[in-house]
Amino acid sequence: MSAATAKMRQLFGTDGIRGVAGEYPLDRRTVYAIGRALGQRLAGRDAAARVIIGEDTRESSALIGAVLAAGLEAAQVQVVSAGVITTPGIAYLTRTNRFSAGIVISASHNPWQDNGIKIFGADGYKLSDQLEHEIEADIFAHLEQLTEGGADAVVSDSDMLPGEQELREQYAEWLADLVCATDFSRLRVLVDCANGAASSVARVVFSDVGLNADFLHIEPNGRNINAGCGALHPENVAKAVAAANGEYDLGITFDGDADRAMFSDASGRVVNGDGVLLLTARDMKTHVRLHADTVVATTMSNMGLEAALQRGGIRMLRAPVGDKYVLEEMLKTGATLGGEQSGHILFRDMDTTTGDGILTALRVLEVMARTGQPLAELVADMKVFPQEIKNIPVREKLPLEQLPEVMDAIRAAERDLDGNGRVVVRYSGTEKLARVMIEAETEELMRRHTDAIANAIQRAIGV
Repeated sequence: MSAATAKMRQLFGTDGIRGVAGEYPLDRRTVYAIGRALGQRLAGRDAAARVIIGEDTRESSALIGAVLAAGLEAAQVQVVSAGVITTPGIAYLTRTNRFSAGIVISASHNPWQDNGIKIFGADGYKLSDQLEHEIEADIFAHLEQLTEGGADAVVSDSDMLPGEQELREQYAEWLADLVCATDFSRLRVLVDCANGAASSVARVVFSDVGLNADFLHIEPNGRNINAGCGALHPENVAKAVAAANGEYDLGITFDGDADRAMFSDASGRVVNGDGVLLLTARDMKTHVRLHADTVVATTMSNMGLEAALQRGGIRMLRAPVGDKYVLEEMLKTGATLGGEQSGHILFRDMDTTTGDGILTALRVLEVMARTGQPLAELVADMKVFPQEIKNIPVREKLPLEQLPEVMDAIRAAERDLDGNGRVVVRYSGTEKLARVMIEAETEELMRRHTDAIANAIQRAIGV
């Protein structure tokens, strides 16, 4: 995302509209305006426009979905609900069932107090930055027409969207069919569903493919999503797998909306998205499914991944952070594999339109089952450079160029590392955080420069 585009957009971040549930821009009035704006745009192109809505397990998701639906229906757009379902589930159902758009009410890995609105086009892809900017203008125009409290009486508890079980089953069946030729019977896994959307789908899928799986954190109560579990805390499943002394071949962790996955090998070592990209890239190249022998990663992926891929004759390109930007680079270059260190993996050889944590888990398991190799062996030769990512809460997201002390610290790190490491400093697209990532040949260098930059940011704009 360019700096100019980032300045243009006020509501949309790198993954939809996100904030604290009940507060702007997720107050009823604004959510209703979002629905009206999107609905009028869709109805203007198709008088029979239909939209599918799905949600995660946050206690605020049902109300936000109902208010959004009211706005859409006021614009004469039909709304269909899939209930609690993963984000990639909505992307798949939107395209497959020819909906005009798909919407997910979720804040992904954020805590339960937050929520968000993610929008997919009829093709199942996330919206472009330019289209988001155009929709924002429509939303603000509708907000000007709505009086304060004008949307408060739009919905009641009886108007909550029920969710169609058949839609969730359709998505689960599609996932299972993708790997129906693989025998998973010799594998046993421990799965953490983060008390999120995967709770409604993962058990069905893994049962359908014949996988022996035990599950953790599958009892959402509206406030326990991502709470000390899931892809933000893969070390928890890793410890449980290690403590089981060989009982499990793999640990799997999903985030709140299950568009990404992290893993643990049988000994309890965490394997992130970089490891997944390495093992799936090699497998896809062997089976002639890796177009142009190219993988698209992001600026956050470790230099060790790039080196390991190069040894196998595979080129790695880097895109900005955000799975939509990885996908843009993949579509531009024709690459069939891309993803992020955080576990968003995109498999274009299966014509997917967004990251899917359950599909990622199935692909990893498929390689393990077919080769007979454990996860640790499949990524054993990737030498990971010491890397630290530090998040600093900030008051505002000023351009880094306007912060002299921060820029001095960044330039000092770049001079010191001089090609033997990397410095990435960026703002989160979904939270009021600055992220500092340093890779270096030694932990001492890594920590020194990470702390220096983080402290400079804290002094300049820290909370």
